[in-house]
Amino acid sequence: MKIKVRNPIAELDGDEMTRIIWKLIKERLILPHLDLALEYYDLGLPNRDRCEDAVTREAAAAINRLGVGVKCATITPDADRVAEYKLKRAWPSPNGTIRGILDGTVFRKPIVARNLRPAVRSWTRPIIVGRHAYGDLYQAVDFVVPGPGTAELVFTPRAGAAGAAAGGGAAPAGGAATEQIRLSLHEFTGPGVLMGMHNTDASISSFAAACVDYALSEKVELWFGAKDTISKRYHGRFRDLFAQAVEERQAEFAAAGIAYRYMLIDDAVARVLKHPGGILWACSNYDGDVFSDMVASGFGSLGMMSSVLVSPGGRYEFEAAHGTVRRHYYEHLKGHSTSTNPIASIFAWTGAIRKRGELDGSPAVAAFAGALERATVGLVEDGVVTKDLVELIEPRPASYQSTEGFIDAAAERLGRELERTGA
Repeated sequence: MKIKVRNPIAELDGDEMTRIIWKLIKERLILPHLDLALEYYDLGLPNRDRCEDAVTREAAAAINRLGVGVKCATITPDADRVAEYKLKRAWPSPNGTIRGILDGTVFRKPIVARNLRPAVRSWTRPIIVGRHAYGDLYQAVDFVVPGPGTAELVFTPRAGAAGAAAGGGAAPAGGAATEQIRLSLHEFTGPGVLMGMHNTDASISSFAAACVDYALSEKVELWFGAKDTISKRYHGRFRDLFAQAVEERQAEFAAAGIAYRYMLIDDAVARVLKHPGGILWACSNYDGDVFSDMVASGFGSLGMMSSVLVSPGGRYEFEAAHGTVRRHYYEHLKGHSTSTNPIASIFAWTGAIRKRGELDGSPAVAAFAGALERATVGLVEDGVVTKDLVELIEPRPASYQSTEGFIDAAAERLGRELERTGA
């Protein structure tokens, strides 16, 4: 008998090889065991192009409404992809759009197995990367400068609203900026490029609060690194609001026996490579994008990293922390067998299912997610792996599984796990 899931989950489909894997996971690992309603949104690039990206905004609204979403990896098209898929335009990153609408924080955590040897020898415990999920590069306005001219940053205050004084400092207490502020960026003598980025105190503060909550719940040390020596006001604002959020919970940090450390991002990168792990490393949007991939690769594979976007209102979107595996997809289209690691996509599903069970008060649903995770990691620990993990496993397995072969093995082991636990 299938386990009944009380409320729906928003399902966001994706692109290329991960779309193939997504369907296999759903059909062979999820739906045979769960009576689950899925509210489906096709975020595949052809459909996003047809509807001019409306489906991405609809999917974000569904996550807001339902509380839980699960997302397949998607393409963010560059010029080559625009030509390949004959797109109307280079549509923005679906992840960036959804992060902007939900205004959440992304937490990425390695999926570990006892026999999986990290590439960084000092890492013995997971390093969780908390990524600020709003603004910066991902909502920037950029421009190709055609020739000589003056670039300026202009702020026009809204009538009656408190603003910032020229140069970026705070307005006088009780006062308001009433005149337009213009800051010179660069005097171009020829062609070039420029970019304008932004963030908000509200988003930075919610990011800091989410990281503090997560560190306290996991009882791990909290790091935050930025470049405030160069970006004195922009990154300095992050530093100050983060320190404020930690100070408000300092007694809880002391009770939990954990600490908060601020450092320059340069120092954080150098230190993390020698650290044993067991920390939450909070990063700005771009830094989190880059360093979560570094941490995933350091622990074994991009296919071994879980990811969840948490909004201030308690909405959750789970996804794999890697791309669409383009090269394997081209091989799949030729009819060739592939060995693509599906574990991060499996954990996206289990994360969403567990959270749905927790929110609904359905322990059997949450228990199913745990059973599927144990079955999946158990395969790795028994040496049943895809090609990307072969050289990282000790002892090294003699062979590896195809994409479908691994999922079929997971399905068989899941059946045994459910029988063992009586689920």
